[in-house]
Amino acid sequence: MLNQTEVSEFLLLGLTNTQGLQRFFFISFLLLYLATLLGNGVIVTVVISEPRLHTPMYFFLSNLSCLDIFYSTVTVPKMLTGFLFGQQPISFAGCLAQLHFFHFLGSTEGVLLAGMAYDRYVAICNPLHYVLAMSPRTCLLLAVASWVTGFVHATVHSVMTSQLSFCGPNHVQHFFCDIKPLLNLACSRTSLNMMLLNVITTSVVLGPFILIVPSYLYIISFLFYKVQTQKERWKLFSTCASHLSVVALLYIPVLSNYTPPSLGNSTVQVTLIYSAVTPALNPLIYTLRNQEVKTALAKTLGRKL
Repeated sequence: MLNQTEVSEFLLLGLTNTQGLQRFFFISFLLLYLATLLGNGVIVTVVISEPRLHTPMYFFLSNLSCLDIFYSTVTVPKMLTGFLFGQQPISFAGCLAQLHFFHFLGSTEGVLLAGMAYDRYVAICNPLHYVLAMSPRTCLLLAVASWVTGFVHATVHSVMTSQLSFCGPNHVQHFFCDIKPLLNLACSRTSLNMMLLNVITTSVVLGPFILIVPSYLYIISFLFYKVQTQKERWKLFSTCASHLSVVALLYIPVLSNYTPPSLGNSTVQVTLIYSAVTPALNPLIYTLRNQEVKTALAKTLGRKL
């Protein structure tokens, strides 16, 4: 059934109307966006070009970097335009597309992080079975499952939102079209949409997180009870530190935004963390703590020079 609505476009109100702050935010988020594109693009290029990095860990890392590039591109360019030209109009179809891809890429990243946690668990706790357990086929299946889960989750919300009626006002209290700000503008009943947001989105957010937490609890207990020396413990745990940092940067703000009792309101400042800041920090977290990536990067740059 086609969507019946009197509203043909929405108006994104953005972060602020204060001109001085708009200039500051434009420069800040432009730099973050460029850092996201450059940092994640470098990681993808290095992983593809360096044979030594053709391992499960870096296969997942390159997937994560691709997701971060697309994820920030869904919202940040439109937000930057708003800082320059004020409140931004967006068509109804464009709004639904933005909502779809934001939740598609975001939930895919959350599920992918659970796959990366499983990879670290096998590498540390069952190293003799690592090659068999994390075969190329298994890695591909985990990656495909992440992307498919994210796509199905986003499709449910975009289809359900498209069935709502919007008869005005059309001012979205956000810098992009998210589910909760749109539900606040709907003229028709939104109880089913809210129930799906409570059940499906909470499951997609908490499900991978519930898998990640026991994986790391088991890793930590394994390090303390099975690894004898402090040096060896730290060496093994350091391979997980980057992933743990990324998990914290993504899940802490997402959990506060999309799990009850927070579902009644969407915090713009919290959303900024995982939509614009985290994608720029992820490459730094992985490269600064990872000697293999730094060595491969130096080798790649030397080859080009």
